[in-house]
Amino acid sequence: QVQLVESGGGVVQVGGSLRLSCAASGRTFNKYTMGWFRQAPGREREFVSAISPGGVTTYYSDSVKGRFTISRDNAKSTLYLRMNSLTSEDTAVYYCTTHRSVYSLASYQYNSAYDYWGQGTQVTVSS
Repeated sequence: QVQLVESGGGVVQVGGSLRLSCAASGRTFNKYTMGWFRQAPGREREFVSAISPGGVTTYYSDSVKGRFTISRDNAKSTLYLRMNSLTSEDTAVYYCTTHRSVYSLASYQYNSAYDYWGQGTQVTVSS
């Protein structure tokens, strides 16, 4: 059974930083593209970032590009998201997810490309 467990969320002031982690189990971690999505109150879940199985290729939404950094440690089966220069617009529940196909980046920016999701971790940016 695939399990994804996020951690690292919390309350931070505008301009601050956080690092989210996602511990994965139940699947050969280094064969799958991993992603981060987020959902703010009253809004649909949206793509934040994705990383290829080997960690070489990364993608970001325009809203976080230059501020967020995705990375992975395949030896530890852990995904990370470093978030800098946070704004109130970044307040949301952040979800870790794994692509449904091995060695694939297809449709990385869409929810439908992923089949397992974590429970989410709340990030609140206060002014």
